[in-house]
Amino acid sequence: MSDEQQLAKVNDVLNDFADPESGRGIVEMGQVRDVNLSDGKLSLTLALTTHSAPLWETTRQRLSDRLRENLPDLGEVEIRPAVQERAPEPLGQIGVTAKSVIAVASGKGGVGKSTIAASLAVGLRRAGCEVGLMDADVYGPSIPHLLGLSGRPEIREEPTDQRDEQGNPVVKRGIVPVDCDGMRVMSMGFMVSPDEAVIWRGPMLHGAITQFLRDTIWGPLDYLIIDMPPGTGDIALTLSQLLPLTGAVVVCTPQDVALLDAVKAIAMYEKVKIPVLGLVENMSYFLCPDNGKRYDIFGHGGAKTRAESLGIPFLGEVPINIQMRVHGDEGRTLANFEDAEIAAPLEQLCFNLATQLAERRSAEPPLPSLSVL
Repeated sequence: MSDEQQLAKVNDVLNDFADPESGRGIVEMGQVRDVNLSDGKLSLTLALTTHSAPLWETTRQRLSDRLRENLPDLGEVEIRPAVQERAPEPLGQIGVTAKSVIAVASGKGGVGKSTIAASLAVGLRRAGCEVGLMDADVYGPSIPHLLGLSGRPEIREEPTDQRDEQGNPVVKRGIVPVDCDGMRVMSMGFMVSPDEAVIWRGPMLHGAITQFLRDTIWGPLDYLIIDMPPGTGDIALTLSQLLPLTGAVVVCTPQDVALLDAVKAIAMYEKVKIPVLGLVENMSYFLCPDNGKRYDIFGHGGAKTRAESLGIPFLGEVPINIQMRVHGDEGRTLANFEDAEIAAPLEQLCFNLATQLAERRSAEPPLPSLSVL
């Protein structure tokens, strides 16, 4: 086969390969550059957005395999990485600029939901994504403690694109989120002292969540992770009205009593038209460091079985780990990713979540937006 014929087949493969973020073709989206085929050696540059950072290596490998499958005579295949700049669009009436807004929820307290939410945010940030983490658990905000953050956020004035009657830029006052290793964090825990109780009715909760979303200077984000309060209450309804959430991740433990409440949370999200992206089984088992034996303290596999019966994805299991608990108590959740044993299941969760989003976009790629003049 001549180089010209091989190049035509290469173009066919590239034209049919989907971008993991948008679900549309990588050629159509301008993500393939510098294609060169000479003496059976193929080289090209594949540009992906930071939203797809957790999937870079698997995407590169899938494209390489697809090329070799269709062109068995190819010799070396070199796919060079590059970053595709693609700004997020403002979402909903609040106008948060994020590509994916993920609610991390549970049917009941005590299942480690906040730890999973913080770990997902940290893991995505470490992978190279632009991440915001919002603690929507107004009554029991634990994100600041888990990340070792304190102090009141700064209030800043910024000019907007709008103009007043005199033609001057309209200035907007905004809350600057607290920085955590490049991740932007906002929580009620920054606004009240640790020993002060928040005693609010529904309308006040609605106002606080609206303000956190509307008045925080999040900047452009790949992911906004929202740590939800446990149960099925007002805040989920508020978010469903304010933002087109990408989906929810539900956290539970293996035993039946926790699964019953998780099923209620799933039903609630489905009722308010928020897709459930998957179920996470936390405290799945304990691997004893002294004897290497595994103990299923709360049972095992219940979440995976329930996810299969409900027809929703299972995102993975996170074992009980003493050091993970110590890191959380010390405000050093970031240190979980410095320990290979702890990091592995957490990184797998991030990968599985990104994969779920990519599969959904591939199945239903969004239509291109058109400017109306």
